[in-house]
This record gives sequence, structure tokens and C-alpha cells, in this order.
Amino acid sequence: MIAIGCDNLGLDLKNKVIEEFTKKGYEFQDFGTYDKNPMDYPDIAYKVATEVAKGKFERGVLICGTGIGMAISANKVKGAYAAVCHDLYSTERSILSNNIQIACFGALVVGPSTVISLLDRWLKLEFKESPSSKKIAKIKEIEAKQGGAN
Repeated sequence: MIAIGCDNLGLDLKNKVIEEFTKKGYEFQDFGTYDKNPMDYPDIAYKVATEVAKGKFERGVLICGTGIGMAISANKVKGAYAAVCHDLYSTERSILSNNIQIACFGALVVGPSTVISLLDRWLKLEFKESPSSKKIAKIKEIEAKQGGAN
């Protein structure tokens, strides 16, 4: 199951993602928002990132205007690793080099067909031990020194 959430700017894209990927057999838990009333994206990012960090969900998807605010907010949760995914190479490397669990998209930056294509690729990728493993371990060491993400 995939945790998914958005702010009011990402609502239409979130609904499209759920619709398209449900047809492909994926299951989602939707953490909101559910309408176009203005809201603060950190609230949704915190919910999704916390659940992913606890291991309740293997992957998460967050959508706001640019994806940047969601990624910053999600990365503040200890054990959650998020990246903005707006192009194929970065999306692939987010898993293959960085082992992120949360993909963030900007509804005002990339269109629905691009997001669906990128997410389709991202969901099929798995991290494997590589030279990047050492770098990921160092990221976790920094996190531990800080007592969590700050």
C-alpha cells in the first residue's frame, strides 16, 4: 500500500494518480487534503512521512505546487527520505542512489501524464547495495547525530 497526500494545489493531480494507479493494481491510503480549501502542506507531509518512517507503508507520494515544500517537510521526520521527482533521471536516481521512500511532485511544474510516467517507473525500482550505500549510511549518521531531522 502507498501513502499519498497533497495540499489544495495538488488535489486534482493526487486524484488522477490514485485513479490511474488503482487501475494498475496499486492500493493507496489517502491522507488528504480532500478539497480545494487552502491548507498548509507541512501538515500532510508530516502525516505521510511519519507513517512511512514507521514502516506502515513502503512508499509515499506527496504533491503540492512545486513538490519542494513537501520534500522539505517530509525530510524533517526522522527515518523519512523524500525527493522532488520532476524528470526521469532524478526519479530513477532517487531510488537507485538514495533509497528514498517518498516521491514529491509539483502540480504546477509537471503535468499529469509526466507524473504518471515518472511514478510508474519509480514504483518499479528497488534499491540494491552499491557504492551509494556508504553515502546513505553517512546520511543516517548525520541524522542520528542531530537526534533526528531538524
